[in-house]
Amino acid sequence: MQFGYCERIDGSFWAEPLNAVTNAAFLIAALAGFWLWRRHGGRDVVTLVLIGLVFAIGIGSFLFHTIPNRWTLLADVMPIQLFAFGYFAFALRRFLGLSGAITAAGTLAFFVLALGLSALGRAVLPTGMAGSAGYAAFLLGLVGVALALARAPARRDPSRLLALAAGTFAVSLTMRSVDGALCGSLPLGTHWLWHLLNAAVLYLLLRAGVLGGASSSRGE
Repeated sequence: MQFGYCERIDGSFWAEPLNAVTNAAFLIAALAGFWLWRRHGGRDVVTLVLIGLVFAIGIGSFLFHTIPNRWTLLADVMPIQLFAFGYFAFALRRFLGLSGAITAAGTLAFFVLALGLSALGRAVLPTGMAGSAGYAAFLLGLVGVALALARAPARRDPSRLLALAAGTFAVSLTMRSVDGALCGSLPLGTHWLWHLLNAAVLYLLLRAGVLGGASSSRGE
């Protein structure tokens, strides 16, 4: 796996056709989220920013899987990180109704957790799996917020959406983690499934944000 993914065997533009094309799923998720946002008033700027980040994830990932270099890696990673930590802060503030100070502290702690898990993964996991360790924090965050919301009867709809997103992300993270290990038996790898499943995860999160976050903000 010289080029990082099973599917890529050389440096050409279309060396990862599945990994590249499946990024269209992120664009579809963003457009579906935007349609839902417009249908429900189209006034919540924060949710619109999250929708824009999902669109940017699709573009950045496409660039990285067609022209892999330092700059396209940043274009791939930065929107993902901004969405993940931004959505966590959004969930604490909008869904759980926490104060600005507690939301900031909680998001900082979440960031430190992600850094710690990433460092631990690089230290103890095989190279092909180490990159997935930091994403485990996002799974824990989804599960934690979903469980916290489950205790509030008025927030059951966002709780169900986040729980479904967490379950889907668990499968998605598995697909990302085993890509290298399965190269011998699956030459196309499994990273493209990470894209498809993550697009579903992001749409579920956008749906929770539009349906649950907007109503919560009106009640503040």
